[in-house]
Parts: sequence; C-alpha cells; structure tokens
Amino acid sequence: MSQSPRPAMPDDARETDVSPAANRDYQVVARRYRPQVFEELIGQEHIAHALSNAITSDRVGHAYLFTGARGVGKTSAARIFAKALNCVDGPGPTPCNACEICRSISSGDDVDVLEIDGASNRGIDEIRQLRQNVNVRPSRARMKIYIIDEVHMLTREAFNALLKTLEEPPGHVKFIFCTTDPNKIPITILSRCQRFDFAGIQTGSIAERLTQIAAAEQVEADSEAIDMLARRAAGSMRDGQSLLEQLLAFASGRITLEAVHGMLGTAADGRLEELAGYLAARDAAGALASFEAAIGQGVDSGLLLEQLFGYFRDCMAAAVGCRVEAFLYASTAGAARVVEMGKQLGVQTILAAMQILDQTLGRLRQSTQGRILAEVALVRIAELGELDDLAALVARLGSGGPMGSPVAPAGRPGGASPGTGTAGRPGTSPPVSSPSSRESNVPNTLSSPLAEISSPPRQEVRQTLTEANAAEIWGLAIEKCSGLLSEHARQFERTAISAPNRLVVVFRPEYTLAKSVCQRPENTKRLRAALAELTGQNVEIDFQVAEKQASEQSSASPPSQAVGARQQAAQVAAHPLVRRATELFDVEDTRIETTKKTN
Repeated sequence: MSQSPRPAMPDDARETDVSPAANRDYQVVARRYRPQVFEELIGQEHIAHALSNAITSDRVGHAYLFTGARGVGKTSAARIFAKALNCVDGPGPTPCNACEICRSISSGDDVDVLEIDGASNRGIDEIRQLRQNVNVRPSRARMKIYIIDEVHMLTREAFNALLKTLEEPPGHVKFIFCTTDPNKIPITILSRCQRFDFAGIQTGSIAERLTQIAAAEQVEADSEAIDMLARRAAGSMRDGQSLLEQLLAFASGRITLEAVHGMLGTAADGRLEELAGYLAARDAAGALASFEAAIGQGVDSGLLLEQLFGYFRDCMAAAVGCRVEAFLYASTAGAARVVEMGKQLGVQTILAAMQILDQTLGRLRQSTQGRILAEVALVRIAELGELDDLAALVARLGSGGPMGSPVAPAGRPGGASPGTGTAGRPGTSPPVSSPSSRESNVPNTLSSPLAEISSPPRQEVRQTLTEANAAEIWGLAIEKCSGLLSEHARQFERTAISAPNRLVVVFRPEYTLAKSVCQRPENTKRLRAALAELTGQNVEIDFQVAEKQASEQSSASPPSQAVGARQQAAQVAAHPLVRRATELFDVEDTRIETTKKTN
C-alpha cells in the first residue's frame, strides 16, 4: 500500500517544527524532533549553560568529553556545539539553523564536521588517517570538528596514537568525544578533555516532551498513557520517543493506557494492586492465581516483576514517611493505596520483598524457566513474617526489656495455624492473655525458657592479663573461637608474658601444624579479638615451638636410633612427592610413621 504524501515543508524549516513531515523518506520521531539549539536540551540545562558561556567568553577548549546514559542528548549537544561554532552568523551560543552549514551539520553530512563511529573505526589505522587529516584546513567553515561517538571502543593503540594530536591539535580543530562508559577510557585521554556528565532526564520532562510530539503528530493521547511511557523510558529521552513511535503505529486514533499495556506486555495498575494486596495479606494461593490471570492476558512475567519491584519501591518511600510527590511508579489514582500498603507491610518486610525480587530479576536473564522463578519469588514474599515486629522484639530482648505480646510465626500473621481459616487475613490475631495471667502460668525457675530469654545477658568481667592468669585467659579466648582453630589452639603447652599486653603461646615440638594454623592472619585476628573482649586491651600474640631437651631425647631413644630417625626424616622430607604435598596443602611434616612389611 502506498503512503499518501505529506504536505511540503519549507526548505528552511527546522527539524523540530511541529508541522507534519515533508514529502520525503520517513524519519523516526527521535530524529525528527532532535533538539537544534541549547535551549531545547531537556534535562541538561547545566551543560547548555556552560557551553554557551564558553562560546560567549571565547574560552572554547580543544577537546570535550560528553558522558552519560543512552538517549540523554550527548550527540545532539555535540551537533549544536558544532553549529554554534561554525554558523555563518556566529560564533555564538544560538545557531541560526537556516544557513547551509547549520543544515548540513544537522543532517550529519557536513564536510568539516566529521561524525565518526568509534565502534567501527577503532583501530590504529583509522587514527593515523585522522592525524594526517587534522592538518588540512576546513573547506568552508571556521573550524574542523571531529565528533567520535562511543569513543571508549577505541583500542589501546588507537588511544596512544591520538594522545599527542589531542593534546596539541591545530587551532582550527576541535574534538568532541561521546561515550556511555567513561571508565574504559585511559586516564591520559581523560586528562586532556573537558568532561561533561549528562544526567538522566526526569520522568516529568520526558512526559511533557512526549505530549508535545503527540500533539505535533495530531494524535490524542491520555495523560496516563504518556506517563506510563515516560516511566518506561527510565531517564532516556530517545527511549521514550522510540516507545511513542511504536505506539503511534500500534494504536489507532487515540493513545490509551490499555494500548500501552497491550504493546509493552505490562500489567494494568488494577492487576498490580491486586497482586500486591495478596502478597501483603500473606495469601500465596491468591497471589499465584492473580499472577496466572496476568499471564493469561499477555503480561510478561519478567516485566510484571519489574513493575512489582517499582511498586514496592513506592511503598517503601511511603513507609519511611515520604510524600506522594516522591513516588516514581504509582499513578495518581493509586497513591492512596500505596500509602496504605506501606503502613501495612512495614519497612523491613518491604526491603526483604525487594531483595527477593531483585535477586529473581537477575536470575531471569540467565534462565529459561522465567515463570517458575517468578512464582517462587511470589511465594517467598507471601511467606515473609512480620519482620518489623521481629526486629522490635529482638531490640527488646537485647536491652533486657519485657517480652511483650507473642510474635506470630513467620508467614502466618497473628499466629494462626493452617487449619484455622484466619490465616492470611490481615487484622486477625489470636486473643492475647493479660500480663498477670501470663506471669501466673510461667514457672518461677531458672530452667524456664521464658525466664532465660527475658533475663538480662550475663556481663563478663574483664581481667588484666598477668603471668598468673595468662593460661586461664588464653583458655577462655579459645572457647570463644570455634572449628579447627579452637582444636589446634588447645594443643599449647604453656603461656608466658614477654611484655605488657604481649602473650607468648608455646606449643610442644610435635604440634608445629597447630602453631602454623594459629599463625595464619585470619586466625590470629580472631584470637586477638577474643583476647580484647576478655581483657579490654589489644593483646599481641607470639606463637613458639618448644625445643626438645637433650635429656628427653636421650631417654626417649638411644643415640644411634635418634640419629637414624633424623636421617630418615631428612630423606622423607627431601622426597619430591612430600615436598609437593607440603607446598600444595601449606603444612609441615611433624612425624614419620613406617609400616611393617608382612610376608
């Protein structure tokens, strides 16, 4: 089917004109409504002000670096800057957009403003060609400007070849680099550029611009639909314009919120509130049924979890006391329900639910079982207990305060059992006995669990480390450690004090392995922490191995046998397999066992 021609546009019309496009090849919305002057850079007013002042005060640098996320105006700002410098009526902060130079720069085919794709021209050969061309003066404009997009894609050799030219280019050459990943650019390049960071665009600004474009395209659009598109853009003006472009082809006549949800595969606000309500009521079955209904309506499971993540974000903001203006995802009509949900769930429960959703969204990108993972996440959220009440109870127990009312088991508010029929119903709880009745039912014995929990924690008496109590304090420090470290530390023979707050721990000669385990930095740190807790002082630890006395060696075995044992030990230690084993497992040989040969 042939497309009917559009009314012609004057040759000097700007690309941001709200009238329909001329009879030419169709251009997408993002190109047709690209900003042409600094005043049209939405959300980047600070950068527009800085560049305009640089031109006005004649302080234009030779190299600029524009960084930021996709679709926030980096390349558009570079083109506007190039037009401002080369305009026939300039240089000035506002290009005319009517002269031949401005129009050719706007279309991207000017001979003196060269736009280079860093991803496809990333080698050293392309940079060598650029170095040769910079010495050639511009053909018709004042300056030759190189705009290199995605400059972080250049190779290391290409960056090195560009260094000298970038530092001292000819007076008629300017460089403008654009990138979404400045961390990949060498510091030698960054230090030679003036850097401008483009911020993400506010949702309200995107919605306002999309409304203007819809009016220019002579299409009616509901405000809720535009707001949804702006939220899905996530700070990128180009993403918002691309979604609007897609919606213009999807919807006919009028853009509605239902059309947006149908195109994007997202859930309606009512469905989202219903699902969140089931989760808040700890009704896992209802949540799965609501999820099944959403899938049946064509909603993508991953997008539904993303919407739920944003919904809980607004609930968190409401729970901590933020106003409705701070909500990012909730609609105006559903703001009151979000506030109610935030109070019902509590901050700790909301944070736990958001953590579950965040982990699940990360796993969805690497799994083919997206629906099952989403259902597991919903059930886990529904089974969360009253975490705010639990945190308050733990705080009371830590301070030695009274127990208060019993806490419901996790996943079942009010302590209702699965067969009671009140489980999952908010606002229901079993009757709570009075304090006097509870006290009368609790045995007044130290073995009572309630007495043990409610009693204040035992305070340990700190002792000063002396020669007399060194062994005792060392034994208490060992008890505070666990695992293999505790087992090896118990093999000490004696302790001593070599200096104030300096403990010497001596092991018997056959326990060199225990000494090496205790000397490991992470284990020594644990032992020192235990000693500091017991003594209130920072205690240094020296580990030593006792030397065998000559008399003990002589009484243990005859001299000839001792010499033979040492020779055998030396031979075994020199064996390649033994040396490899000691290096691999980081151990020392402590004893040698021989097996008797059997006939």
